[in-house]
Amino acid sequence: MADREIIERGKRVIRMEREALDGIEERLGAEFARAVRLIAESSGRVIVAGVGKSGLIGRKIAATLTSTGTPAAFLHPVDSVHGDLGIVGPHDVAILISKSGESDELLALLAHLKGFGVRSIAVTGRTESALARNCDVALDAVVREEACPHDLAPTTSTTAALVIGDALAVALLQEKGFNREDFARLHPGGALGRQLVVRVEEIMLQTDLPVLRDSDSMREAIVMIARRRGIAVVVGGDGSVAGVLTAGDLSRMIERGGDILPVPVRTVMTTTPKIARVGELASAVAYRMEQHGIMAIPVVDDHDRLSGVVHLHDLMRARVI
Repeated sequence: MADREIIERGKRVIRMEREALDGIEERLGAEFARAVRLIAESSGRVIVAGVGKSGLIGRKIAATLTSTGTPAAFLHPVDSVHGDLGIVGPHDVAILISKSGESDELLALLAHLKGFGVRSIAVTGRTESALARNCDVALDAVVREEACPHDLAPTTSTTAALVIGDALAVALLQEKGFNREDFARLHPGGALGRQLVVRVEEIMLQTDLPVLRDSDSMREAIVMIARRRGIAVVVGGDGSVAGVLTAGDLSRMIERGGDILPVPVRTVMTTTPKIARVGELASAVAYRMEQHGIMAIPVVDDHDRLSGVVHLHDLMRARVI
């Protein structure tokens, strides 16, 4: 089999699933808004259930909801009748996933959930199915065909269900005002958590800062830049940042020639330097430094007074980039 044919088969699958999602998007309407409000206004958790491949998608949806501020748990329909219904409470909302909407196990679970007073949302490929008719809200996950050449293996249909689950999770986090700090509290481990919680003042150098006055000469600046990792910050009498001198400024001046040692720093410094502010996320400062090719940057307080200096290497060591 030629590589080109294999590649075309892969592209066909992606194309079919993309086209199916276009249809899902076009049909998304009032029922979706009802589902979001039903969950947002509930004081319980979300119970997600499905059988087979739909169950695997359900596990992912439950995990996404939980990580974005909507507590959720996956409940297997078979296990539910063997004691797992104990996790269900009357204020919960259930999301039941089924392509056919006629799964015996899922319909049996729905009957038990109704007995607990649980409200329900169907995600199904058949909007006229028993599941859709008996749930409080039915979300349209209809696809024309599976990407499987035999139209059998769940492919397009599971992608559609997954996307609807993601849409619910994201709409809910916005409805609840769930922000970056909330996300960080639920993801304290790893690089993601550090990027979302570490502030620049936790990393910056705060003592023995590389400070010059505008009356100092380039002789003092050269010594300062050499000793202090490539930066000198020129401050005014009120402690505000008047300018910055870097190794790059020094190199350009040397290239022009002449005796640079007695030259006042105020004639050489960058008077509108990039700065960071106390309270900024370290990851945001790191991104700005990378965008502008800056190795070190002064950090100022709310009154524009110098508070510290942060170096790109320090941000890297703190693993916020």
